This record gives sequence, C-alpha cells and structure tokens, in this order.
Amino acid sequence: MKHLWRALFFVLVLGVFMPSRSAAQGTTQTGGGQGAGLQLGQNYPNPVNQDTRIPFIIGDSQGCTDSGRLHRVSLRIYNLLAQLVAVPLLQGGGNAAGGEPLDGLQLTCSQYLAYWDGKNSQTGEDVASGIYLYRLEVDGKVLVKKLIIRK
Repeated sequence: MKHLWRALFFVLVLGVFMPSRSAAQGTTQTGGGQGAGLQLGQNYPNPVNQDTRIPFIIGDSQGCTDSGRLHRVSLRIYNLLAQLVAVPLLQGGGNAAGGEPLDGLQLTCSQYLAYWDGKNSQTGEDVASGIYLYRLEVDGKVLVKKLIIRK
C-alpha cells in the first residue's frame, strides 16, 4: 500500500511540474481551465454519482475570425495512475451532432457539452469512487481538470 501512495504522489508531481507539449511550443495553459481561445468548464454535478456533463468552449471573439475553421478536439477521462478510463460523448452544440465520442473530432468554434455515463469504456462497468482527471486537447493545447466520483 505504501508503494501505491508513493506512485500516486509521483504521478501528481510529474503532472504539475512537467511542461506540457503545448507549453513547450510557446503556448500557455492556465490552472483556471482557460487558454487562448479555449475554455474547459467544471463538470456538473460534482461530485458525480452516476453521470456527468462537461462544458467546454472552443474559440473566442479574437481566436475565431474564420468561423469555418475546424479544430481537432479530444476529451478523455483518466484515473490518477494516468490510465485511460473513458472517452465522453459529444452531447451537441455548434455544428456537431451528438453521440459521437470526443476522440479527434473536427469541430468549429462554439460552446459544447460532453456527456459521460460514469462507466469504464473498456469493461462497461461503473468506475470506482475516487478522483479522476479529464483532459481536453484542442489543436495541441491542453487543459486538465479533476472530477470526483462518490457512490
């Protein structure tokens, strides 16, 4: 058990202090869940019992002068050991139809809402109570927030 806590601490420290790929390319990411032309909202409800929704915005008035431009968007949920747990579904908004997994989708600037049913995508079973991270990547820019599962 002592080694598990040590590994968890190591993963958290690496996530905080290691520069992301987008930071190395000259873009910044903020702890508040916002970047230039990109916003990641807090999931609701939080803590989660069964399912949750995650709001996010691609583009702003300055970053989306070309409204037809497509952005490559991925949203993934990880446990604290950095293991992929699920890929939420796009619930709609903007130019996209709902129900598609948010894994490399091409989306225009708009407000969107993602849906996650609280199940592990590989096993189909409900995930355990605990802290999970959701990671939004849009054209190489990355934002991360945490969510809590409480059963």
